[in-house]
Amino acid sequence: MPRAQPIALVHDYLLVMRGAERTFAAIADCFPDAPIYTLLYDRDGTNDRFTHRSVHTSYLQRSGARQAGFRRLLPLFPHAVGKLPVREHELLISSSSAFAHGVRRREDATHITYCHTPFRYVWHERARALEETPRTLRPLARRELERIRRWDLAASHSVSHYIANSQLTRERIQRFYGREASVVHPPVDVDRLQIGDPEDFFLVVAEVVGHKRVEIALEAARRARKPIKVVGDGPDLRRASETYATTAEFLGRVSDAELASLYARARALIVPNVEEFGIAAVESQAAGRPVVAADGGGARETVVPGDTGVLVEPQDVDGFAEALAYTDFDRFAPALISKHAEQFSVAAFRERFLAELNKLLGGVAIPSSVSAQ
Repeated sequence: MPRAQPIALVHDYLLVMRGAERTFAAIADCFPDAPIYTLLYDRDGTNDRFTHRSVHTSYLQRSGARQAGFRRLLPLFPHAVGKLPVREHELLISSSSAFAHGVRRREDATHITYCHTPFRYVWHERARALEETPRTLRPLARRELERIRRWDLAASHSVSHYIANSQLTRERIQRFYGREASVVHPPVDVDRLQIGDPEDFFLVVAEVVGHKRVEIALEAARRARKPIKVVGDGPDLRRASETYATTAEFLGRVSDAELASLYARARALIVPNVEEFGIAAVESQAAGRPVVAADGGGARETVVPGDTGVLVEPQDVDGFAEALAYTDFDRFAPALISKHAEQFSVAAFRERFLAELNKLLGGVAIPSSVSAQ
Protein backbone atom coordinates (compact mmCIF):
# COMPACT_ATOMS: atom_id res chain seq x y z
CA MET A 1 0.00 0.00 0.00
CA PRO A 2 1.26 3.56 -0.72
CA ARG A 3 2.59 5.44 2.28
CA ALA A 4 0.22 8.08 3.65
CA GLN A 5 1.13 11.70 3.11
CA PRO A 6 2.93 12.90 6.27
CA ILE A 7 1.18 16.30 6.16
CA ALA A 8 -2.56 16.99 6.27
CA LEU A 9 -4.34 20.34 6.03
CA VAL A 10 -7.57 21.23 7.83
CA HIS A 11 -9.95 24.18 7.45
CA ASP A 12 -13.29 24.84 9.17
CA TYR A 13 -15.50 24.79 6.05
CA LEU A 14 -14.81 25.52 2.40
CA LEU A 15 -18.06 27.10 1.22
CA VAL A 16 -17.01 30.51 -0.12
CA MET A 17 -13.76 32.33 -0.87
CA ARG A 18 -13.36 35.08 1.69
CA GLY A 19 -10.34 36.11 3.73
CA ALA A 20 -9.90 32.95 5.78
CA GLU A 21 -10.40 30.71 2.75
CA ARG A 22 -7.93 32.71 0.67
CA THR A 23 -5.40 32.40 3.47
CA PHE A 24 -5.99 28.66 3.62
CA ALA A 25 -5.57 28.46 -0.15
CA ALA A 26 -2.16 30.12 0.18
CA ILE A 27 -1.22 27.61 2.87
CA ALA A 28 -2.45 24.75 0.71
CA ASP A 29 -0.32 25.96 -2.19
CA CYS A 30 2.74 25.42 0.01
CA PHE A 31 1.80 21.74 0.32
CA PRO A 32 0.55 20.69 -3.12
CA ASP A 33 0.35 16.97 -2.31
CA ALA A 34 -1.23 17.21 1.13
CA PRO A 35 -4.84 16.05 1.53
CA ILE A 36 -7.38 18.60 2.78
CA TYR A 37 -9.94 17.91 5.49
CA THR A 38 -12.95 20.15 6.15
CA LEU A 39 -16.41 19.96 7.67
CA LEU A 40 -18.27 21.11 4.55
CA TYR A 41 -17.17 21.72 0.97
CA ASP A 42 -18.87 23.55 -1.89
CA ARG A 43 -16.90 23.32 -5.13
CA ASP A 44 -18.92 26.03 -6.85
CA GLY A 45 -18.92 28.35 -3.84
CA THR A 46 -15.12 28.20 -3.70
CA ASN A 47 -14.81 28.95 -7.41
CA ASP A 48 -13.18 25.57 -8.16
CA ARG A 49 -10.12 26.72 -6.17
CA PHE A 50 -9.61 23.25 -4.63
CA THR A 51 -10.86 21.08 -7.51
CA HIS A 52 -7.42 19.63 -8.17
CA ARG A 53 -6.92 18.70 -4.52
CA SER A 54 -7.92 15.66 -2.49
CA VAL A 55 -10.67 17.12 -0.27
CA HIS A 56 -12.18 15.00 2.51
CA THR A 57 -15.37 16.19 4.23
CA SER A 58 -17.16 15.25 7.43
CA TYR A 59 -20.36 13.22 7.60
CA LEU A 60 -22.23 16.56 7.67
CA GLN A 61 -21.55 16.94 3.94
CA ARG A 62 -24.56 14.69 3.39
CA SER A 63 -26.80 17.42 4.81
CA GLY A 64 -26.25 19.45 1.65
CA ALA A 65 -25.61 22.57 3.75
CA ARG A 66 -24.14 25.55 1.94
CA GLN A 67 -23.14 29.07 2.98
CA ALA A 68 -26.70 30.29 3.41
CA GLY A 69 -27.66 27.64 5.96
CA PHE A 70 -24.57 26.00 7.42
CA ARG A 71 -24.92 27.83 10.77
CA ARG A 72 -27.89 25.67 11.70
CA LEU A 73 -25.45 22.78 12.07
CA LEU A 74 -23.43 24.61 14.73
CA PRO A 75 -24.18 22.16 17.59
CA LEU A 76 -22.90 19.25 15.46
CA PHE A 77 -19.56 20.73 14.36
CA PRO A 78 -17.47 19.79 17.44
CA HIS A 79 -18.36 16.11 17.12
CA ALA A 80 -17.98 16.11 13.35
CA VAL A 81 -14.52 17.69 13.35
CA GLY A 82 -13.36 15.12 15.89
CA LYS A 83 -14.35 12.37 13.47
CA LEU A 84 -12.25 13.63 10.56
CA PRO A 85 -9.80 10.78 9.79
CA VAL A 86 -6.48 12.57 10.25
CA ARG A 87 -4.72 10.20 12.65
CA GLU A 88 -2.49 8.66 9.99
CA HIS A 89 -0.67 11.96 9.44
CA GLU A 90 2.51 13.10 11.19
CA LEU A 91 1.92 16.85 10.85
CA LEU A 92 -1.46 18.59 10.89
CA ILE A 93 -1.73 22.20 9.81
CA SER A 94 -5.14 23.65 10.54
CA SER A 95 -6.62 27.00 9.57
CA SER A 96 -9.21 27.81 12.19
CA SER A 97 -11.65 30.50 13.25
CA ALA A 98 -13.92 28.03 15.01
CA PHE A 99 -13.61 24.25 14.84
CA ALA A 100 -10.64 23.08 12.76
CA HIS A 101 -8.25 23.24 15.68
CA GLY A 102 -10.35 20.51 17.32
CA VAL A 103 -9.27 17.68 15.01
CA ARG A 104 -7.95 14.68 16.91
CA ARG A 105 -4.32 13.97 16.14
CA ARG A 106 -2.50 10.85 17.12
CA GLU A 107 -0.32 11.17 20.20
CA ASP A 108 3.03 11.43 18.41
CA ALA A 109 1.82 13.86 15.72
CA THR A 110 2.35 17.62 15.67
CA HIS A 111 -0.60 19.97 15.19
CA ILE A 112 0.05 23.61 14.24
CA THR A 113 -2.98 25.92 14.02
CA TYR A 114 -3.06 29.15 12.04
CA CYS A 115 -5.75 30.98 14.00
CA HIS A 116 -7.87 33.69 12.39
CA THR A 117 -9.70 34.22 15.69
CA PRO A 118 -10.86 32.09 18.61
CA PHE A 119 -14.49 31.17 17.94
CA ARG A 120 -16.16 34.54 18.37
CA TYR A 121 -19.65 33.34 19.27
CA VAL A 122 -18.51 31.57 22.43
CA TRP A 123 -15.90 34.14 23.49
CA HIS A 124 -15.82 37.85 22.62
CA GLU A 125 -19.10 37.89 20.63
CA ARG A 126 -21.12 35.65 22.94
CA ALA A 127 -23.41 38.43 24.23
CA ARG A 128 -24.19 39.57 20.68
CA ALA A 129 -24.94 36.01 19.59
CA LEU A 130 -27.49 35.69 22.39
CA GLU A 131 -29.02 39.10 21.62
CA GLU A 132 -29.60 37.99 18.02
CA THR A 133 -31.30 34.77 19.17
CA PRO A 134 -35.10 34.80 19.61
CA ARG A 135 -35.89 35.41 23.29
CA THR A 136 -37.66 32.09 23.76
CA LEU A 137 -34.61 30.20 22.50
CA ARG A 138 -32.00 32.08 24.51
CA PRO A 139 -31.82 29.68 27.47
CA LEU A 140 -31.18 26.79 25.07
CA ALA A 141 -28.69 28.85 23.06
CA ARG A 142 -26.87 29.89 26.24
CA ARG A 143 -26.43 26.27 27.30
CA GLU A 144 -25.30 25.26 23.83
CA LEU A 145 -22.75 28.05 23.58
CA GLU A 146 -21.41 27.15 27.00
CA ARG A 147 -21.04 23.52 25.93
CA ILE A 148 -19.16 24.53 22.79
CA ARG A 149 -17.02 26.93 24.81
CA ARG A 150 -15.90 24.10 27.10
CA TRP A 151 -15.17 21.97 24.05
CA ASP A 152 -13.26 24.81 22.41
CA LEU A 153 -11.05 25.35 25.44
CA ALA A 154 -10.30 21.62 25.66
CA ALA A 155 -9.53 21.53 21.94
CA SER A 156 -7.02 24.37 22.33
CA HIS A 157 -4.98 22.25 24.74
CA SER A 158 -4.44 19.56 22.10
CA VAL A 159 -2.80 21.98 19.65
CA SER A 160 0.99 21.81 19.61
CA HIS A 161 1.58 25.39 18.45
CA TYR A 162 -0.52 28.41 17.49
CA ILE A 163 0.24 31.00 14.83
CA ALA A 164 -2.00 34.10 15.01
CA ASN A 165 -2.99 36.29 12.08
CA SER A 166 -2.54 39.49 14.10
CA GLN A 167 -1.58 40.89 17.47
CA LEU A 168 -5.25 41.08 18.50
CA THR A 169 -5.72 37.38 17.76
CA ARG A 170 -2.50 36.56 19.60
CA GLU A 171 -3.80 38.43 22.66
CA ARG A 172 -7.13 36.59 22.51
CA ILE A 173 -5.41 33.20 22.20
CA GLN A 174 -3.47 34.01 25.36
CA ARG A 175 -6.52 35.38 27.20
CA PHE A 176 -9.02 32.67 26.27
CA TYR A 177 -6.80 29.61 25.91
CA GLY A 178 -3.78 30.48 28.04
CA ARG A 179 -1.55 29.69 25.05
CA GLU A 180 1.26 31.64 23.45
CA ALA A 181 1.31 32.33 19.71
CA SER A 182 3.57 33.88 17.13
CA VAL A 183 2.16 36.27 14.51
CA VAL A 184 2.22 35.88 10.72
CA HIS A 185 -0.02 38.32 8.89
CA PRO A 186 -2.31 36.70 6.28
CA PRO A 187 -1.67 36.95 2.54
CA VAL A 188 -3.28 39.54 0.33
CA ASP A 189 -3.27 39.23 -3.45
CA VAL A 190 -1.98 42.77 -3.92
CA ASP A 191 -0.76 42.05 -7.45
CA ARG A 192 -4.31 41.88 -8.84
CA LEU A 193 -5.05 45.44 -7.69
CA GLN A 194 -4.07 48.60 -9.54
CA ILE A 195 -4.34 52.32 -8.93
CA GLY A 196 -7.28 54.00 -10.67
CA ASP A 197 -9.16 57.29 -10.73
CA PRO A 198 -11.27 57.84 -7.60
CA GLU A 199 -14.96 58.68 -7.90
CA ASP A 200 -17.38 60.17 -5.39
CA PHE A 201 -18.44 57.15 -3.34
CA PHE A 202 -17.24 55.29 -0.26
CA LEU A 203 -17.00 51.52 -0.14
CA VAL A 204 -17.65 48.78 2.42
CA VAL A 205 -16.52 45.21 1.73
CA ALA A 206 -17.85 42.88 4.41
CA GLU A 207 -20.29 40.14 5.23
CA VAL A 208 -23.54 41.87 6.21
CA VAL A 209 -23.79 40.28 9.63
CA GLY A 210 -23.97 41.76 13.11
CA HIS A 211 -20.35 41.55 14.20
CA LYS A 212 -19.14 43.38 11.06
CA ARG A 213 -20.97 46.58 12.20
CA VAL A 214 -21.86 47.54 8.62
CA GLU A 215 -24.70 49.68 9.96
CA ILE A 216 -22.12 52.05 11.50
CA ALA A 217 -20.70 52.80 8.05
CA LEU A 218 -24.16 53.13 6.54
CA GLU A 219 -25.39 55.52 9.21
CA ALA A 220 -22.17 57.54 9.09
CA ALA A 221 -22.48 57.95 5.33
CA ARG A 222 -26.10 59.01 5.69
CA ARG A 223 -25.22 61.63 8.31
CA ALA A 224 -22.30 62.87 6.21
CA ARG A 225 -24.54 62.88 3.11
CA LYS A 226 -22.03 60.79 1.19
CA PRO A 227 -22.81 58.00 -1.30
CA ILE A 228 -21.78 54.52 -0.22
CA LYS A 229 -21.65 51.09 -1.88
CA VAL A 230 -21.68 47.80 0.04
CA VAL A 231 -20.13 44.63 -1.33
CA GLY A 232 -21.17 41.50 0.54
CA ASP A 233 -24.04 39.23 1.45
CA GLY A 234 -25.31 37.89 4.73
CA PRO A 235 -28.28 37.39 7.05
CA ASP A 236 -28.67 41.13 7.78
CA LEU A 237 -28.60 42.27 4.15
CA ARG A 238 -32.36 42.56 3.70
CA ARG A 239 -32.84 44.66 6.83
CA ALA A 240 -29.90 46.94 5.99
CA SER A 241 -31.01 47.41 2.39
CA GLU A 242 -34.52 48.34 3.52
CA THR A 243 -33.31 50.79 6.16
CA TYR A 244 -30.77 52.52 3.89
CA ALA A 245 -32.43 52.01 0.51
CA THR A 246 -32.30 55.71 -0.38
CA THR A 247 -28.72 56.41 0.70
CA ALA A 248 -26.73 53.26 -0.09
CA GLU A 249 -26.23 50.84 -2.96
CA PHE A 250 -26.02 47.14 -2.08
CA LEU A 251 -24.09 45.13 -4.68
CA GLY A 252 -24.11 41.68 -3.04
CA ARG A 253 -21.21 39.42 -3.98
CA VAL A 254 -19.16 40.57 -6.95
CA SER A 255 -16.38 39.05 -9.06
CA ASP A 256 -12.74 39.62 -8.19
CA ALA A 257 -12.37 41.85 -11.25
CA GLU A 258 -15.39 43.95 -10.31
CA LEU A 259 -14.16 44.27 -6.72
CA ALA A 260 -10.73 45.40 -7.90
CA SER A 261 -12.41 48.10 -9.98
CA LEU A 262 -14.52 49.25 -7.02
CA TYR A 263 -11.47 49.50 -4.76
CA ALA A 264 -9.63 51.61 -7.33
CA ARG A 265 -12.59 53.96 -7.90
CA ALA A 266 -13.70 54.46 -4.29
CA ARG A 267 -12.99 57.67 -2.42
CA ALA A 268 -11.96 55.45 0.49
CA LEU A 269 -12.80 52.09 2.07
CA ILE A 270 -14.70 52.13 5.36
CA VAL A 271 -13.88 49.40 7.91
CA PRO A 272 -16.43 49.99 10.71
CA ASN A 273 -15.56 46.96 12.85
CA VAL A 274 -12.43 46.17 14.83
CA GLU A 275 -11.08 43.36 12.66
CA GLU A 276 -8.62 40.69 13.72
CA PHE A 277 -6.60 41.63 10.62
CA GLY A 278 -8.78 43.05 7.85
CA ILE A 279 -7.79 41.88 4.38
CA ALA A 280 -10.13 44.36 2.70
CA ALA A 281 -8.18 47.24 4.24
CA VAL A 282 -4.96 45.99 2.65
CA GLU A 283 -6.70 45.37 -0.69
CA SER A 284 -7.95 48.95 -0.73
CA GLN A 285 -4.46 50.23 -0.02
CA ALA A 286 -3.01 48.01 -2.76
CA ALA A 287 -5.35 49.87 -5.12
CA GLY A 288 -3.94 53.14 -3.84
CA ARG A 289 -7.03 54.14 -1.86
CA PRO A 290 -7.03 55.19 1.81
CA VAL A 291 -8.96 53.50 4.59
CA VAL A 292 -11.27 54.92 7.25
CA ALA A 293 -11.15 52.25 9.95
CA ALA A 294 -12.10 51.58 13.54
CA ASP A 295 -9.03 52.25 15.67
CA GLY A 296 -8.15 48.80 16.95
CA GLY A 297 -7.12 45.30 15.96
CA GLY A 298 -5.56 44.74 12.59
CA ALA A 299 -6.08 48.32 11.41
CA ARG A 300 -3.32 49.39 13.78
CA GLU A 301 -0.99 46.96 12.00
CA THR A 302 -1.98 47.78 8.42
CA VAL A 303 -3.06 51.44 8.31
CA VAL A 304 -0.64 54.34 8.85
CA PRO A 305 -2.72 57.29 10.12
CA GLY A 306 -2.26 60.34 7.94
CA ASP A 307 -0.37 58.40 5.26
CA THR A 308 -2.62 55.52 4.24
CA GLY A 309 -5.82 56.26 6.09
CA VAL A 310 -7.72 57.58 9.10
CA LEU A 311 -8.45 55.76 12.35
CA VAL A 312 -11.70 56.47 14.23
CA GLU A 313 -12.84 55.54 17.71
CA PRO A 314 -14.70 52.19 17.41
CA GLN A 315 -18.51 52.36 17.29
CA ASP A 316 -18.43 56.17 17.07
CA VAL A 317 -20.90 56.87 14.27
CA ASP A 318 -20.42 60.63 14.51
CA GLY A 319 -16.66 60.15 14.40
CA PHE A 320 -16.94 58.16 11.20
CA ALA A 321 -19.37 60.70 9.73
CA GLU A 322 -16.97 63.54 10.53
CA ALA A 323 -14.08 61.65 8.91
CA LEU A 324 -16.12 61.06 5.74
CA ALA A 325 -17.32 64.65 5.58
CA TYR A 326 -14.16 66.59 6.40
CA THR A 327 -11.12 64.49 5.47
CA ASP A 328 -9.32 65.71 2.36
CA PHE A 329 -8.94 62.35 0.64
CA ASP A 330 -7.24 63.97 -2.35
CA ARG A 331 -4.16 64.67 -0.25
CA PHE A 332 -3.34 60.96 0.09
CA ALA A 333 -0.65 59.70 -2.30
CA PRO A 334 -1.94 56.57 -4.12
CA ALA A 335 1.55 55.33 -5.04
CA LEU A 336 2.73 55.56 -1.43
CA ILE A 337 -0.38 53.75 -0.19
CA SER A 338 0.04 50.97 -2.75
CA LYS A 339 3.72 50.55 -1.88
CA HIS A 340 2.82 50.16 1.78
CA ALA A 341 0.47 47.26 0.97
CA GLU A 342 3.19 45.23 -0.76
CA GLN A 343 4.55 43.96 2.58
CA PHE A 344 1.39 41.83 2.92
CA SER A 345 1.72 40.03 -0.43
CA VAL A 346 1.13 36.31 -0.94
CA ALA A 347 4.84 35.78 -1.56
CA ALA A 348 5.73 37.55 1.70
CA PHE A 349 3.20 35.43 3.58
CA ARG A 350 4.52 32.18 2.12
CA GLU A 351 8.07 33.03 3.11
CA ARG A 352 7.13 34.05 6.66
CA PHE A 353 4.75 31.15 7.18
CA LEU A 354 7.22 28.48 6.09
CA ALA A 355 9.96 30.11 8.16
CA GLU A 356 7.70 30.03 11.22
CA LEU A 357 6.83 26.37 10.60
CA ASN A 358 10.52 25.49 10.46
CA LYS A 359 11.10 27.39 13.70
CA LEU A 360 8.21 25.67 15.49
CA LEU A 361 9.36 22.28 14.26
CA GLY A 362 12.75 22.89 15.83
CA GLY A 363 14.63 23.07 12.57
CA VAL A 364 13.43 19.64 11.52
CA ALA A 365 13.10 19.58 7.74
CA ILE A 366 9.53 19.87 6.52
CA PRO A 367 8.67 16.79 4.43
CA SER A 368 9.46 16.91 0.75
CA SER A 369 5.85 17.45 -0.32
CA VAL A 370 6.28 21.13 0.49
CA SER A 371 6.62 23.61 -2.34
CA ALA A 372 8.13 26.97 -1.51
CA GLN A 373 7.33 28.30 -4.97
